[in-house]
Amino acid sequence: MSTVSAILRSYRAPREVMRAHRAGGADEALGLMWLFIACILFFVARLPELSRQSHFASLEGREEPVASLALPMFYGTVLLAPLMFLLLAALSHLVVKALGAKGVWLDARLALFWALLCTAPVVLFQGLIAGFVGPGPGMNLASVMVFLAFLFLWINNLIALEWRKEALA
Repeated sequence: MSTVSAILRSYRAPREVMRAHRAGGADEALGLMWLFIACILFFVARLPELSRQSHFASLEGREEPVASLALPMFYGTVLLAPLMFLLLAALSHLVVKALGAKGVWLDARLALFWALLCTAPVVLFQGLIAGFVGPGPGMNLASVMVFLAFLFLWINNLIALEWRKEALA
């Protein structure tokens, strides 16, 4: 199954897709690839908003080139965010382990990283709204959609991997 079709299918049957990835041999390398692609897409999603910000700054007589706004965003999104997501995956594993889960550390990472990658299309949509419409009810609705999609996918992925009957190494 291609990645795009797996992402689309994850919105209908997230647990099945996650189990299929894990049974198909999903490992640390694949999980990190999902994470880095998601972070790059999250960075790209912020570019329309940064372009809008630069444009309005120039209308006010201030010079804020898009590149000077994008560089710190790149560092935060592509270089620092993966470290925070690794920490979040570890914390989530500890929480579900305390609730009786049988999974391993890798399961928590795969669950989070796949949820992030599956949320990327919604984040790209949110970025378009931020760039073309700006702050307001549309942006708020898009932000809620992103959060709910991420939460839905992440929780279902955790359930699929951390509470499965047989433990995979």
